[in-house]
Amino acid sequence: MTAPARPVPDPAATRYDAVVVGGGVIGLSAAWSCAARGLSVAVVDPRPGHGASWAAAGMLAPVSEVRYGEEALLELNLASARRWPAFAAELSEAAGHDIGYWRCGTLIAAVDDDDRAWSRELFEFQCELGLDVTWLTGRGARDLEPAVAPGVRAGIWVDDDHQVHNRVLLGALEYAAVRAGVTMVRHGATRLETAGGAVRGVGLDDGSVVSAGAVVLAAGCWSAQLAGLPPGAVPAVRPVKGQIMRLTPTEQAPHLTRTVRGVVQGASVYVVPRHDGSVVVGATVEERGFDTDVTAGAVYELLRDAHRVVPAVTEMVVDETGAGLRPGSPDNAPIVGPSAVPGAGGLVLATGHYRNGILLAPVTAAAVAAYVAGDVPPPEIVPFGPDRFAPASAPAPAPA
Repeated sequence: MTAPARPVPDPAATRYDAVVVGGGVIGLSAAWSCAARGLSVAVVDPRPGHGASWAAAGMLAPVSEVRYGEEALLELNLASARRWPAFAAELSEAAGHDIGYWRCGTLIAAVDDDDRAWSRELFEFQCELGLDVTWLTGRGARDLEPAVAPGVRAGIWVDDDHQVHNRVLLGALEYAAVRAGVTMVRHGATRLETAGGAVRGVGLDDGSVVSAGAVVLAAGCWSAQLAGLPPGAVPAVRPVKGQIMRLTPTEQAPHLTRTVRGVVQGASVYVVPRHDGSVVVGATVEERGFDTDVTAGAVYELLRDAHRVVPAVTEMVVDETGAGLRPGSPDNAPIVGPSAVPGAGGLVLATGHYRNGILLAPVTAAAVAAYVAGDVPPPEIVPFGPDRFAPASAPAPAPA
């Protein structure tokens, strides 16, 4: 959907309440939420709605993706998942169409006996955390989802883990943001502009400056690349490559009715269905810097593992292969909140969401809007501020 036509102010001649650097799901959600509070907002991104958000599968899976040692992150993920129904309804109304939010549930399928043992440990951990999960035999998994392979040994049913069509979501967010008064500045941000110990805006790749009282840094894995960040204010984010595939249906391939996450000889693969019968298959986890090449090995491994779980995927047509760069942080959790570094007053970070960017969009957007407006943010997000990565004091030099 094309954003509604409206007179666009000259960004260089306008001072905004906030300028958001980055037009992915986090940046667009934050901008829309800020505009809903009556704040004047600009989003700086040469291609809003792309990047890691465009490549993603759109899973909303706090329970399926829970990991040992990430209990605090689980609470944040669950809090944001509870916001999703209202967030989806409000955005659908603002955009004038459904955004592809699907309460389909998630089936975790274990392929062999070792995978079954691993899945059983995961299930017991989920139960200890009080999560709503159901253990299934292999037959129970196939009864729930007939497209699952006959050899699957066991499964975990997660009724409350859902999905959203990420690309429809991104288009709706851009449309709703522009309709709410947000200005889209289709340039790259090159530098944080500061003066008097506070931010003053961002410099663009055409040499102009967008002035604002607050700067929201939501550029994903590129957030640390913005020049002009004061020492200590550079977010601890890095790119984590994920290769992914999109397949379209054929008459021979039955439609999946729920997301299937496979555990295949210790590796993880997911098959996420859409209402039109297409599926998203992913995703690798690679520490390759800013490389976005699609490799033959990754395509082979994704199809091989997906076939072990849902054999019908090999009857489908390869529509697209691609790679996205997740913004990883040292503890795999987001970095959201105002910078306390001297010289960075008015800088709000919203990055480092790693594999949970789409899931965490509602709670992050609410937090960013609160921080920019000077209000109290959702309590669940407070522990994930940038101060937890504050650099330690430099050690004293060794005696000569």
